[in-house]
Amino acid sequence: MQDEGTKPLDGKVALVSGAGQNIGRAIAHGLAEDGATVMVNGRGNLDAIETVAAEINDAGGRAIAHLASVADEAAVREMVGRLVDEAGGIDIVVSNAGLRRQTPFVEMDYAEWREMLSVALDGAFLLARYAVPHMQARGGGRVVGLSGISNHVGAKERAHVNASKAGLEGLVRGLAMELAADNITVNAVAPGAIDTVRGSAAGKAPPGIAEAIPLGRRGSVEEIAAMVRHLVGPHGGYITGQCIHVNGGIYLGH
Repeated sequence: MQDEGTKPLDGKVALVSGAGQNIGRAIAHGLAEDGATVMVNGRGNLDAIETVAAEINDAGGRAIAHLASVADEAAVREMVGRLVDEAGGIDIVVSNAGLRRQTPFVEMDYAEWREMLSVALDGAFLLARYAVPHMQARGGGRVVGLSGISNHVGAKERAHVNASKAGLEGLVRGLAMELAADNITVNAVAPGAIDTVRGSAAGKAPPGIAEAIPLGRRGSVEEIAAMVRHLVGPHGGYITGQCIHVNGGIYLGH
């Protein structure tokens, strides 16, 4: 039983990639509210991640901003090393970084294909690869990857995005089996239509999507963060190898 006055993630250390805005920002805030020390990672916008870290610190939490591309092995190694040095270890990794881009398949070149996979898939591999040994040393940990609904239902002009998320879910299942004996759970969360600020490369949201959702609305970033908080918290320890869909009922898995 949790002692009165303590928080569910007191003493835990987390790294959240792609945490400068939208879902990643909400996850970083949520884990900090639950008591974790959070490294707020982004790859290009230093102001954004420093703002998120400052918001957390000003609210009484502890956060560290670190700019690094999760597709760069040396940068990931350095980032994880810094977090371990400054916070004493690492217990939670949330691989949220990803690129959303719409490109017709016949116009897609190999460089763009590789760029998509290098962030969502290679980045998840690298974060886990360098964080897991520290989790093993601490007696357990939690790894969560952010997938998406388009991988399951298909989406035009997103073959590379779909492939990267399908690969991520395969990595999740493999690591869940391999790391279970180390008390490390590994899961994916697949958001549906979420109310976020879309980058120009992501294209326009499909018209009428809210009307197609059984619950009749888009989800919020806080609702995605809430699922991540559950998976990495004390009540999520018996869930591993899963892809949890948070989409208002638009995808029912059949």
